[in-house]
Amino acid sequence: MSLPNVAKELYMEAGKRCVDRMRFLGTYTRALKLQLKISETFPEDINIKNQIAVSYLMMGRGKEAAKVLEEVLHDDSKNGFAKVHYGFILKTERNDIESAIKYMSEGIATREPGVIDGRFYFHLGDALARAGRTEEAMEVYKEGVREGLFFSVYQRSLYNVRGLKAQPWWRAEETPYAASMQDLESHWEEIRDEAISLMSDRGFLPESENLRDTGDWRQFEMFARGRKIDKNCKRAPRTCALVSRIPDAANCKRGQVKFSIMHPGTHVWAHTGPTNCRIRAHLGLVVPPKVRIRVANDTRTWKTGKFIIFDDSFEHEVWHEGDSVRLVLIVDFWHPDLTPHQKASLAPI
Repeated sequence: MSLPNVAKELYMEAGKRCVDRMRFLGTYTRALKLQLKISETFPEDINIKNQIAVSYLMMGRGKEAAKVLEEVLHDDSKNGFAKVHYGFILKTERNDIESAIKYMSEGIATREPGVIDGRFYFHLGDALARAGRTEEAMEVYKEGVREGLFFSVYQRSLYNVRGLKAQPWWRAEETPYAASMQDLESHWEEIRDEAISLMSDRGFLPESENLRDTGDWRQFEMFARGRKIDKNCKRAPRTCALVSRIPDAANCKRGQVKFSIMHPGTHVWAHTGPTNCRIRAHLGLVVPPKVRIRVANDTRTWKTGKFIIFDDSFEHEVWHEGDSVRLVLIVDFWHPDLTPHQKASLAPI
């Protein structure tokens, strides 16, 4: 091996390590700039191109990531890493369900490094379910459990703390928050009236995570990632004041507090939340007939002036087959099993 070749190999290895550190620090623009320079030196290296696509994805630049992956697949049509990432983009950004299924399933089947990842199993299963192929979706989830990517076929959150109590539905008395929930319940009419006043003021925004199959589902956020949203709390001061008295809700960095309004004819796809670090409580404010929510394999409805409590890291699905709006207050609490240190150190979601 000649010295110039050794120097190039060292340059490649040093560059990869620098990119890893830059990504860890969140300096994605610097990482991408270095990757593009490395790719100029090694233009035939497909692995570098794949990692450039990953950097684009980390930066929220899906179109550019897709373009790079298309170039990779043009040169290497069987590249599993490129296939799963391209399928991921097709599903999450283009809503091209059938093509996403093809690319992600083919990519996972290669078992190449980087393809056995919970995100790909999560979105492949979801795509299959949306295509009406529910049995195939469940097989993907079962495989994800066998690979250690999911806790169970129903509990498929990706940002987790191990060892927390896991059950689809909770009772208030199983948590340390029963008194706080009772306090909110005692003010449910005030909370309802404040929410209704926002409805007439067009304060609600459409659900933004592509979870809605049919109908109209809107939300009004007051707390997110452990922080008060001041501009919205000025419009809902009473509700925000009540929630502010509950630190494990107001300061829950992995949760939200929001009003949720759902119109007749709405169906929300079966989905799971991102983390097992919270429990989710819904306070019924306006509850018409023919509305229901399934969590895992247990379907229930809401109760006016009362909380229902579930773990949204489990698969859940919602139907509104009534003829008037359903309105609830959603309050996320830290999971009761988390320690103070864990609550302080966990990254926001």
